[in-house]
Amino acid sequence: MVLVTYPAPDFTASAISCNGDIINNFNFKEFTNNQTSILFFWPMDFTFVCPSEIIAFNQELSKFKKRNVKLIGVSIDSVYVHHAWRNTLSHNGQIDKINFTMVSDLKREIQRSYGIEHPQLGVALRATFLIDKNRIIRHQTINDLPFGRNISETLRMIDALHFYEKYGEVCPANWKKGDTGIKTTQEGIHKYLEKISKK
Repeated sequence: MVLVTYPAPDFTASAISCNGDIINNFNFKEFTNNQTSILFFWPMDFTFVCPSEIIAFNQELSKFKKRNVKLIGVSIDSVYVHHAWRNTLSHNGQIDKINFTMVSDLKREIQRSYGIEHPQLGVALRATFLIDKNRIIRHQTINDLPFGRNISETLRMIDALHFYEKYGEVCPANWKKGDTGIKTTQEGIHKYLEKISKK
C-alpha cells in the first residue's frame, strides 16, 4: 500500500523509551510533536537481519538528532521482549544500549494500518516511512524480509525533504546534501540540464 502524500496513521501502544523505561500509552502524534520523524518496522526481535538494522540505526542516531528528526521503531514483540533484546550484549550477536523508542505492536494493528504486513507470516516487512512536521508521509521504502535497508539513504531523503521545505526547490536524481536543487520553472530545468550537460 502506497501511503506517500497521506497523513501518517496515529497509534497508541506500549513501548520502551530511549532510556529503557516501559511506556504503557505511547502516542505517536504526541511524541513526534510537529517534528520530522522516521517510523520504521522490523519483523521480530532476536532474529537475523533485524539486529544489524537496529544497530545501524542506533549508530547513526546522532545524525538523526542533528537533523531534529525523531526515530521510532516498531515490531510485533512485547515490551518485555524489546527490553530483553535491547539489554543483550552486542558481542553476543544482539544489541546493546539502544537509544530510540521501540514500540510493541502485539495486536499487529499498527503494521496493518501502514499496509506492510507480510501476507503469509503476519510480521512486518522492513518498512521505513519519512513523515514531515505536518504528519504527512513524504517517502516510504518496503523491503522483503531477507534484505536490510540502507540508513544512509534514509538520511539522504531527510536532507532532501528539509532542503525542499527550506528553499522550495526540487531535488534531482542522486541529489545529496550540498548539491543545488531545481527551481520548478522552465528556466530552472533549463539551467539544470545545461549544467549537467557540461559535466
